[in-house]
Amino acid sequence: MRRSFDELVAEAATVPVAGWDFSWLEGRATEQRPSWGYQRTMSERLAHVDAALDVQTGGGEVLAGARRLPRTMVATESWPPNVAKATKLLHPLGAVVVADPDEPPLPFADEAFDLVTSRHPATVWWEEIARVLRPGGTYLAQHVGPASAFELVEYFLGPQPEEVRRRRHPDDERREAEAAGLGVVDLRAETLRMEFFDVGAVIYFLRKVVWMVPGFTVEQYRDRLRELHERIRADGPFVAHSSRFLIEARKPV
Repeated sequence: MRRSFDELVAEAATVPVAGWDFSWLEGRATEQRPSWGYQRTMSERLAHVDAALDVQTGGGEVLAGARRLPRTMVATESWPPNVAKATKLLHPLGAVVVADPDEPPLPFADEAFDLVTSRHPATVWWEEIARVLRPGGTYLAQHVGPASAFELVEYFLGPQPEEVRRRRHPDDERREAEAAGLGVVDLRAETLRMEFFDVGAVIYFLRKVVWMVPGFTVEQYRDRLRELHERIRADGPFVAHSSRFLIEARKPV
């Protein structure tokens, strides 16, 4: 793309970022997908349970892609624009969306669900997940792993200490799940290539995934963004690597 820096910035700084749909980035950024196919796996599990909960559903896009929802299907979300979007998308499918602050306790009774799912939860409250699962029930989720897209994070924030780079490590998640009384039956991790083809794609991504560079604004980082624009023009796409892991944990019968 040969558009100017100011044109790219003006567009990306104003485009809506509600929901968890990244289709605006088509042709402007790419990310490899994990080999396990989370949405497909989640869909298969949902088809064989009576009651399920999707935690931190975002705009409901992933859940809405399931082939069939169970008789009782509930989703939680904390960000008001996403609550509205998820409600509009999921209510016609028979799912109830509950506005929840993503803090314990989950607003549900003990042993309410056969299956709890989540894609890229910002926080995981293992004791609450264990509480709301029925005996023999399962937590199936795709989590963001440690140092995900840190080439991009550190471009703006500088080198991060090891304790920050290690956050959300799958080994730590396993220990926390087991401490809550769940048995981890599957744990797979992959590192995946990301490419950003213009600075507008970077701006959109950081506006949407707000925890990557906390407090990110175009005004604060305009000089670094301009340098990145020139770098992409001269050298090609900015390359980063996302970190993902699939975790399945089961509550004893």
